[in-house]
Amino acid sequence: MAVAPLRTEVRELPLPVIGPEDGLLAVEACGVCGTDWDFYTRRRGATLGPLILGHEVIGRIIAVGERAAERWGVREGERVAVEEFLPCGHCEFCLSGRPALCAATDSRSEAPFLRYGATSTDVPPGLWGGFSEVLYLHPHALVHRLEESLSADLATLFVPISNGVRWVRTEGRLRPGGMLVVQGPGAHGLGCVIAALEAGAGRIIVVGRSAGTRLEAARALGALTIEAGRTDVVEAVREMTNGEMADVVVDLAPGATETVEAALAMARKGGTIILAASKHGRPVAGFLNDTVVRNELTVKGVRGRDYQSVEEALRIIRSGRYPLDRVRTHRFSLAETDRALRILGERSDPSAIHAAVFPAGA
Repeated sequence: MAVAPLRTEVRELPLPVIGPEDGLLAVEACGVCGTDWDFYTRRRGATLGPLILGHEVIGRIIAVGERAAERWGVREGERVAVEEFLPCGHCEFCLSGRPALCAATDSRSEAPFLRYGATSTDVPPGLWGGFSEVLYLHPHALVHRLEESLSADLATLFVPISNGVRWVRTEGRLRPGGMLVVQGPGAHGLGCVIAALEAGAGRIIVVGRSAGTRLEAARALGALTIEAGRTDVVEAVREMTNGEMADVVVDLAPGATETVEAALAMARKGGTIILAASKHGRPVAGFLNDTVVRNELTVKGVRGRDYQSVEEALRIIRSGRYPLDRVRTHRFSLAETDRALRILGERSDPSAIHAAVFPAGA
């Protein structure tokens, strides 16, 4: 578990007694996300105490209460994917399919909350993260059944792909034949590429800061690529789209405020800009209000996904249509969790895109 900024320890916690409404999961694999890095550095959650990080969870149910089994439609021994949100289930956001906005999941709130990968081990029963051999299945857990044949390796991509489905298709409303620009070719950016392909996009352009594995993966999926810093990105998009610009622009460049200004310039009249990356509290000085008004742009902030987007992502993974092994690049054991977090968070390995921790051994 993460016991201090950039420090992990292996600790043992007792297994709770399971009642009729909850369960236990033996974790097969858990993907590593940028949010994990934020919590590990304590850029977020500085006062939360010790944490078991990890929220892109694939595993096998080892204990489940009778009512929980009926609610989730599962039995002991079956495999599932588990989302990070533990929503209340009855607020306006839960009822509208936006569990990420439910106050019960808000890790930045001073009020009590529950969320996998962000809840202190001081909160009983402590097993709140995927970088662990066992995960506690809370009664409010969002669970998706998996078949035996689906590789845990690839199934950990359900979060970035489902986010792409919601951001590009549901919120961006990318039309068949439409043009998409993605700024930031990490796992979530590539998830947006996959979602756009499923939506029948006519052209997909991915912008990255340097050439290498990430832009190569984007090209392997069928996107055109632009290396930022070597060319004028806006002019390159203008040329690649014959001056039509993009129907949807997704900004996934963490901390970089200049990409928001570029997104405004790359969107066509009536287009949509999806803001999906944290700027770590930095204001966007180049946000041009008049451009939004004059071009009737839609600007949307997004967080997370809905239940149906996860189901769609799992269907896409099952289909085998895309070279997902180009996206899911690294495997680590539980003892190597610190290394897994650092490789992605510090970008010390340029070949890394999406990594997963395997508690039973990589």
